[in-house]
Amino acid sequence: MNEVIELLNYKNSPWLGILLALMIGLVISYSLIKAIKVTANRKDWPLIRVIQRNLTNVLYFFIPLAIETAVTKAYALVNTDYQILHALSKVALIAVSTWLAIRIVIIIEKYLIQKLDFENEDNLHARRLFTKIKFIKRMVVIIMIIIGISVLLMSFESVRQYGVGILTSAGIVSVIIGFAAQKSLANLLAGIQIAFTQPIKIDDVVIVEGEWGRIEEINLTYVVVNIWDMRRLVLPITYFVDKPFQNWTRNDSALIGTAFFRLHFKTDVPTLRNQLHIILKETPLWDGKVWALQVTDTKDQYMEVRAIMSSRNSSLTFDLRCHVREKLIEFIVQNMPEAMPKFFLEGTSHPDQP
Repeated sequence: MNEVIELLNYKNSPWLGILLALMIGLVISYSLIKAIKVTANRKDWPLIRVIQRNLTNVLYFFIPLAIETAVTKAYALVNTDYQILHALSKVALIAVSTWLAIRIVIIIEKYLIQKLDFENEDNLHARRLFTKIKFIKRMVVIIMIIIGISVLLMSFESVRQYGVGILTSAGIVSVIIGFAAQKSLANLLAGIQIAFTQPIKIDDVVIVEGEWGRIEEINLTYVVVNIWDMRRLVLPITYFVDKPFQNWTRNDSALIGTAFFRLHFKTDVPTLRNQLHIILKETPLWDGKVWALQVTDTKDQYMEVRAIMSSRNSSLTFDLRCHVREKLIEFIVQNMPEAMPKFFLEGTSHPDQP
């Protein structure tokens, strides 16, 4: 208790020097942040603007703490009673430095993402890079936090000794952790595999568990799929390594859509084929590359006609399929009523028979 009172004694304590150091740090921080803001407003430099939006808050803490830690270090060298002040300052500086390092990683991530072109209809390359950048950022942030905690613990002699004791028993601990966290480690390794081999990417169109949706998030241990009706399907990331699934945009955003029709055998297929081409040429949904109309199967009472058409991405392909169905049905009803399928019960005469 006496030591604390002596430490807080006005004449012997370094509070005036610490306060002065903090004020100098705040002035430097304010000047630097002001310069960043002015530069971001006057210059069209994307990197400076990203820095201005993501780094200003942490600078208000980092620079004053850096100067204050240097001052407390000087006091601690003169008088060992001030070691506790320096230790507290050092802990705060390490924590803020870790925060600063994480913000720098986020700045790099956002700057790289800004350079990606997602507006292009064939944005496959951009989505690949986006998936890698997001996953690498998460891994680097985790590493930064681990390093920050390690540096903090190694800053104190007593904790460093405990660290040595923990390291000596690391063999047994690693075995226990390995069994306890086997599933989590499998998910983490699967996440690393997906980030670089990329069976899925952000915004890929997939069919999983019988549901059609888009990849919305790829996290370290799970994937979020945005289902077409706005539901979210959350799956462990190992699902996309262990189980088969459909990826409609694995190598290309363009897709070929199909529309099936059950029609009578009297259908004028060439006329219907020509009408399909007319419909496709009149809609901007078609990319002008692939189209066809073929009889793909025959049954006892009808034949199956398949129309295929290509579009620039999965959403447009879905809309194009609906558009073609609507227009072809309208054409058949108005101009080709004999193509409408006719069904009859077993044991009765066929409608076309006398």
